[in-house]
Formats: sequence, C-alpha cells, structure tokens
Amino acid sequence: MIARVLDVQNLTVDFRQDGETTHAVRGISFHVDKGETVAIVGESGSGKSVSALSTVQLLGDSATVGGSITYNGTQMVGASEKDLQRVRGNNISFIFQEPMTSLNPLHTIEKQLRESIELHQGLRGDAVRVRIIQLLEQVGIHDASSRLGAYPHQLSGGQRQRVMIAMALANGPEMLIADEPTTALDVTIQAQILDLLADLKRDLDMSMLFITHNLTIVRKIADRVCVMKDGEIVEHGLTAEIFANPQHPYTRALLEAESTGVPIAVDPHAKIVAEAENLKIWFPLQTGLLRRTTGYVKAVNDANFSVRAGETIGIVGESGSGKTTLALAMMRLIRSEGRIVFMGHDLHGLSDRQMRPLRSEMQIVFQDPYGSLSPRMTVEQIIAEGLTVHGTAAGKPSRQMVAEIMGEVGLDPALMDRYPHEFSGGQRQRVAIARAMILRPKLVVLDEPTSALDMTVQVQIVQLLRDLQQKYQLAYLFISHDLKVVRALSHKVMVMKRGDVVEAGDADAIFDAPQNDYTRELMKAAFG
Repeated sequence: MIARVLDVQNLTVDFRQDGETTHAVRGISFHVDKGETVAIVGESGSGKSVSALSTVQLLGDSATVGGSITYNGTQMVGASEKDLQRVRGNNISFIFQEPMTSLNPLHTIEKQLRESIELHQGLRGDAVRVRIIQLLEQVGIHDASSRLGAYPHQLSGGQRQRVMIAMALANGPEMLIADEPTTALDVTIQAQILDLLADLKRDLDMSMLFITHNLTIVRKIADRVCVMKDGEIVEHGLTAEIFANPQHPYTRALLEAESTGVPIAVDPHAKIVAEAENLKIWFPLQTGLLRRTTGYVKAVNDANFSVRAGETIGIVGESGSGKTTLALAMMRLIRSEGRIVFMGHDLHGLSDRQMRPLRSEMQIVFQDPYGSLSPRMTVEQIIAEGLTVHGTAAGKPSRQMVAEIMGEVGLDPALMDRYPHEFSGGQRQRVAIARAMILRPKLVVLDEPTSALDMTVQVQIVQLLRDLQQKYQLAYLFISHDLKVVRALSHKVMVMKRGDVVEAGDADAIFDAPQNDYTRELMKAAFG
C-alpha cells in the first residue's frame, strides 16, 4: 500500500483585514503520496501559494484556516508552534520563487546554510562546513568550497536558486514544496533546475508539491495535477489525462494560452529609428587603495544592428549575456563605446542637456510591474510622470491624456485615482506600458515585460504590444528568455552569450534553422 504523506481535506483559508473577509481558499481537497509529485496549477490569485503555505501554518495572524491537513497522520491545523517547528524545515521544506527575497543579502552563503543545519541537526564547527559543501555539490554548484564566502548578489539567478534548493534539502526532508521555483529563470537554467529537482526527488525518495502557472513545466515534472481557480480545485487527475482530455473550460483556456500569431510585416523602406555600430560596454574591475584597473567585465562586445519603425528585434540569451546592458546603452543610460544613432542623431558625446529633448522618444517597460511602480503614487500620477518632465501636448490637460492612454491599453480611466496595490499583475503591467506610451515614443525597450505574468495575461499583453506597434509604428527592442513570446512578436532576433552576439538574423530563420550550437540549445530548452 502506498503511504500518504500529505492529506488535505476541505481546506478553507480566510483573510480578515480592515473589517473585510477574503475567502482565499474554498474547501479544497488533495493528497500527495510517497515519492509522488503533485502540481497545483492556476493563475495569480487562484489560491495556489496560500494552499501550500497553509500546510505548515505559515500564513500569519490575519489568516483563519479550516478543514484538515495531516502530515503522516499528524494534524497540522491547530497544532502547537513547537510541533509545527519540528516539521518545518525538517520534514517539509520550501523553495520559493525569488531567491533574492528569500536569501539574506547581508550574509554569506555559508552562514545562511550553517544557520539551518545548526538549528535542526545540532552539528557544529568543521562538520557543518563539510555538510554545506556536500549540499552545494549535490545541487550542482561547481567548486563549492570557493563559493562559501559569496553573497547572494554575487551569484547568478540559477546559482541562487540552487542555494535555495540546498537549504531546503539540508535536513533531509520527506517532502519538498516548490512554489514557482523556475519562473524568474532562463529557459536553459529552468530546464537544469527541473532536471535537478527530478533527480533529487528520485535519489532521495522525496514527495513534491509543485506550485506553478506554467503548464509546460507541469507536463515535464508532475504525476498528477490539480487546477485551481478562484480558490477552488476545478479539475484534477493524472497529468497525461489532463493534457490529453481537459474537462473544465478553465483548464482548456490554460492549455490554449500560448503566445501565438506573427508580427505584422514591416515596410522595408520604413525609417531606421535606432542603430548601433561596434557597440562595446566593458566595466572596469578596480582594486586597491588607488583603485587601479586590473581587468574588465566584458558585458557587450562589438554589437551591430538597426531597428526600423514598426519593427521588433528580439534579444535573447541567458542572464548575464548582456541583453539589458545593450538596451540601456542604446538609451544612453550607461556608458558605451562605438556609434549609436537615434532618429538621425549621433548620440556619442551628447551632454545630458542635449539628450533631454530625445528622452521622451525613447522609453522602457520593465519586467516587474510590482517593483517598477511607486506604491505611494496614484495610477494617474504614475502615468503622467513623463508629462511632468517633458510637457503635455498643446491644448490637452494631463488628466485627459492619461484617460486616453488608459483606454488604449485596456484600462478603465475611472480607476486612475487608485494605487498600484489595487490592481492585478496584468493591470499593473498595462499601467507601466501606458506610462511609456503616453509620450508617443519612437523606440521602446521591453525588458522581460511578460515573464512575471500568468500565461493568459501574457497572451493579452503580447497582443496589446502588437496593436500599439501597428498603430504608432513603434520600434521595439524586446528582451526576453521566453522564446515563444519572442517568436510571436519579433521580426529579427539577436542571440547573446557572455557579451557576444553569437547569431542574428530574421526571426523565422533563427527559429527554424539555428546555426549556432548555443542557439540550438536555447531552442531545445524552450520547445523540446
């Protein structure tokens, strides 16, 4: 008989704040057996993470948890803090989505792993260090002993996530709860982390509860799937059966939510908006009291490209490849060598004052709509911020212009007096797009604008960007590690690796017949 590790029956979770009650989870039931991976899938706000955190009562005082949650037959709902602490970290461990918010930026990797091991295992001194090195090597961090003194910011995104996995495994848990552990990672790193989790689960005979909004990942890793919507499980079953024959309309909508379509054709005679020749960005490494330059971080080496009105260049590559650095240099936000021409103006040597009239015509939309919008400003103030700096169109009041651009990006202008926390992730990204578009720019840098969004919302944002591009003949530099989105939006593609452009050309040619080994590796990780 297969042992049932986690059994959740009729789970309810309510949050009470300012006299109002939010029913986050509404009577769900599921279980995880020994050695099994169960995925909970759904969009933001569906109750996935709340359900996972409730398993060991990590929701805080504002939450009221009802129903039954048993771990190996022991009731977790209503358990004492002492009993819960014995289970947390020892028997059930968590891996979270964003390691930079989970790891302490002021402590070294060794110190953070040491705290967990000393707390739960009672090891001391050199024995702890030996265990830490063993864990780091187990999760695939090479030359682990040399990384013990590193701080989180000195590691790549993939390395940070491996450290988080090492912390989760430190005490040999029976069950691992992974909450969106690959969302912020490049496709190749994502594939490596998924393979690592699958290997560790098999080798250590662990059970896993995997929380995600990405059904492609579910197909690779899960034995069974629970689909959540509005706090309820609307469908559950074996992974193969759910994918082959989804019964619920919401499940079918999730499975169909892939960015499709092709970019609108570009006039070959359209004006060149921006171009770069022999663009190079090297950051000096300085040491000693006199700050002597001892070497360089070669962020971008000899990049050459041009983008026309109405055209999108997709820039792809792993974290640290130079994608964002290249785009920031094109906007003259960081120093570079080489030639940059924008709307016929050679930007090399222009002072800040000379650049100012051009600033309104080059805008940027960032990856994280949660972090790029000020929580203390209303949506109207956020969107109108550029108008305050650059001025409004003659005869048009600022509020009217905000209302018009909100309508264009699919937001109700009646909401302009609200604050960012009152909007969903997709709505916040529309606010960020409206802030960029209100100045009617010629060039827009889109830096991972869809990676933090649910799949169905991604499709909406891609279509919005395509519509705005056609309407205003915008030139886009589209930075992304999601190659499916890149294909849906880009006319040309540049593939970057460690500062070098290893392949560039028409998008169809790059996707259908990649010439470079690294490009082929990216395609395999993204499309299988």
